[in-house]
Amino acid sequence: MSDENVVTYEREGDLALIGLNRPDKRNAMSPELREQLLDAVLRAGDEAKCAILFGHGGNFCAGLDLARAAQTWNKDGGMRRLPFRYNRETELEAIARGRIPVIAALHGATLGGGFEMAAAAHIRVADETTFFGLPEGARGIFVGGGGSVRIARLIGFARMQDMMLTGRVLKPDEAERYGAVQYVVPKGESLAKARELAAAICKNAPLTNFAVTNSLPRLQDLSYDDGIYFERMVAEYTRSPESIDRVNQFLDKSAPRMSMPD
Repeated sequence: MSDENVVTYEREGDLALIGLNRPDKRNAMSPELREQLLDAVLRAGDEAKCAILFGHGGNFCAGLDLARAAQTWNKDGGMRRLPFRYNRETELEAIARGRIPVIAALHGATLGGGFEMAAAAHIRVADETTFFGLPEGARGIFVGGGGSVRIARLIGFARMQDMMLTGRVLKPDEAERYGAVQYVVPKGESLAKARELAAAICKNAPLTNFAVTNSLPRLQDLSYDDGIYFERMVAEYTRSPESIDRVNQFLDKSAPRMSMPD
């Protein structure tokens, strides 16, 4: 497959569907895929209320395209001769701190950079075929997509260190138990579950969704007192005429109530 169209994009009402489309390479991350993914995520933020990120074929994403990376590294002997350029405008930052919530629908290989990509999403749904790994130690490299921050915060520093040092692979039930995913579903059903969750998310007030995806993660970096202060500021910011309408809908019993799950 050529790298001309390696990310698909579809709109379904308020929902954007973003698909990694290098199935013959297990959706490994090439420069073209990363560039197109950034464009798709930014587009979704402009025109949708929620996005689902998924992989075409049998896998979500097997991580870095090592063949492409080796071509670049071989040119300079593997040595970086100039200081690297820190860039916050990456595709994973656009997912993690963009304008709308992103759900990752996972299946098959979710490895290395693929695990980092999933960790950048706000909700992760894994089907029973999903497996998680961080093979960087065996490859002589290190995570580079924010995984040392985001994955470590999901599963804990010690578990991430174990996975990187020993090559340990997590099954879906382990990933759920350790906090890497929020939902585990039968084979082939992760995208359907993601659609169900997205439908609920799209009904929320967009300003509250933004506060949840952008303010809540930042609050975790603050001290207790600063966190309480910042929380109050965000609470005031998110209150709007829509808030009044939604509260009134609750009071006149036209809005659904929470109840015990089936």
